[in-house]
Amino acid sequence: MSARVADVMTRDAVAVRASASFKEIAARLREQRVTAFPVLDRDNKVIGVVSEADLLPKEALEAGYEGHPGPLSVSRHRRERRKAAAVTARGLMSRPPVTVGPYDLVSHAAHLMFDHKVRCLPVLGKDGRLAGMISRADVLSVYGRPDEEIRREIIDKVISTEFLASPDRFTVTVADGVVTLGGVPETALAGHQIAGEVRHMEGVVAVREEFGYFPAAQK
Repeated sequence: MSARVADVMTRDAVAVRASASFKEIAARLREQRVTAFPVLDRDNKVIGVVSEADLLPKEALEAGYEGHPGPLSVSRHRRERRKAAAVTARGLMSRPPVTVGPYDLVSHAAHLMFDHKVRCLPVLGKDGRLAGMISRADVLSVYGRPDEEIRREIIDKVISTEFLASPDRFTVTVADGVVTLGGVPETALAGHQIAGEVRHMEGVVAVREEFGYFPAAQK
């Protein structure tokens, strides 16, 4: 996918100061209908992220629910106990923050969210200051691309330009982001390479290969 973070991010991102109180953060999360805020220091640099998940330990643990930490989750349990005792963003926030730049690929942001199990990421400009926020919903917005636009790019850019093949040899249909490729590529390898390139296109949900091959092309 070629979409950049700047194409889908929320630019007017709301942030909180490190001194923001627990009560203020909880109220603003509800008011703004977001799941997390970047936390700024006095120089407006992002030093962490405070999310709904960072606030939950106070309600859960201080209400008497200790859970069952077990030997593999002792360190996590201690961290949650510290968060339950925190009263400001500085003590509540997760750090260091996982961030992206505005010119990073949306697919890179998706990988970071998946790997770190977070719902959103601060977007930092060249000066290290907050430029916006990108959420899971923003990442998934690339799948709103029109089917006909995807089909045209496959024919014009992938088949004709990248693989220098005649579009007349292929049939391309796109329905709800699912691409079906038919026709007769010159070789089986060429067919698989075209399908592989299409799988990485912005807005493609899945690719179905229905190529036919001349007997010599199957080797």
